[in-house]
Amino acid sequence: MAAFAAGLRFEAIDTQARQAARRHLIDTLGAMIAGAGQAATRSGQNAMRAAMAGAGPVPVPGLAERYDALNAAWLGGTSAHGLELDDGHRPGSVHPGAVVVPAAISLASLRRSSGTELLTAMVAGYEACCRIAAASHPRARWRGFHNTGTAGVFGAAVAGASLMKMDAAATENAIGTAASYAAGLFTFLGGGDVKRTHPGHAAREGLMSALLTEAGLPGPCGALEMKEGYFNAYAGGDTGAFEATAVDLMQAGGHHPDSPLAVANCYIKPHACCRHIHPGIDAVLAIMAEDGVTAGQVDRVEIGSYAIAAAHGAVGWTEMTTAQMSFPFVIATALRHGRVSLGDFSAAHRADPETVALTRRITVGVDPECENDYPAKRSARVAIVTRDGRTLRRHVPEPFGGARNRLSDTAVGAKFLDLAAPVIGAAAAGRALEALWNIDRAADVSPVLEALARIPPA
Repeated sequence: MAAFAAGLRFEAIDTQARQAARRHLIDTLGAMIAGAGQAATRSGQNAMRAAMAGAGPVPVPGLAERYDALNAAWLGGTSAHGLELDDGHRPGSVHPGAVVVPAAISLASLRRSSGTELLTAMVAGYEACCRIAAASHPRARWRGFHNTGTAGVFGAAVAGASLMKMDAAATENAIGTAASYAAGLFTFLGGGDVKRTHPGHAAREGLMSALLTEAGLPGPCGALEMKEGYFNAYAGGDTGAFEATAVDLMQAGGHHPDSPLAVANCYIKPHACCRHIHPGIDAVLAIMAEDGVTAGQVDRVEIGSYAIAAAHGAVGWTEMTTAQMSFPFVIATALRHGRVSLGDFSAAHRADPETVALTRRITVGVDPECENDYPAKRSARVAIVTRDGRTLRRHVPEPFGGARNRLSDTAVGAKFLDLAAPVIGAAAAGRALEALWNIDRAADVSPVLEALARIPPA
């Protein structure tokens, strides 16, 4: 992994992966801008003010204030993940963009990196984050870990090492240091807003690991595969069911048919909620569109999916955080509104009597075939039974937005504009989008990134 990252050059990145990197940069920046005003980001800003920390020259997309690179990475990562709009890698059940992009743009802005240097760092960071997560999943999930926080820290460290032009030994040093900072538990299913901060923590600590390496701090070698290392601790090697030294890391999670690089095998979300629920949403929306079913005609909805997804059938919706993780609430929302957008998770929507009544008619369980397909596929089988006795079924083997069922470039751009325009203005968002599609031509990315910050009121 370290040798790959240290040796990667933009010229060697295939066309599919280059375009994927542009798409995921645009998508993540849009999520950052939209999420900059959410409560978890504001809490982070307030905490930094209370500690008299954070001020510096680095812009954060969607915010008016400038910060040091480490706190900019924290705020950017927290913003990117804050509204459940960020990208993901299905085999690793991880959100790489929310960690890799904030770390990379913070350092690139500070050091005035070129567009090709930024994209190369992204590709290297996605590779580390996605491959390590895929090698750990789903064992890490059942041990209670959130891969975005735990595996994500390696993506940020490797992206930082790439931008600093580190050799393989120094990159491994950064990975070794980052292993001690891996953190993130699934306790958020019990409530609270800490989940939003997991990518922020990983982005900051991964970038710090690279900076510490540059500053001369020695880190351990073999931190992933050693007996006391990451895979044994997080993926269950201590139980004897997992052999870390046997992992073919650069193949973990597979690849897109057109590219061997992980960034080309990631998804972009069309719905503002947990990705595990997306195949169920797609099935419900298909039935509504193709069979003309409305919420008022529904007697009950029976959903079968893989076990990790089905676990979300027991999640409540008292808070926005949990509502975006709740299978019953999200499916009821899709039935009621024909969509699942950010506005559908407001307090008023969560308390809507008709939506709540629908949730009681939705059951979620484990489908053996879907479980057998996971994690190679994220699938769901949905049956809607209508009040007049019809049973309408759909099987979604892979939700919309994935690498083999991707959003068009036009749709990616439209999503960015929808998220960015309300915060930085439509004209600024349009100019930024054009510059981002051509980011590889930029000799210095800092003006492009500066233009994504919110202009403070006069």
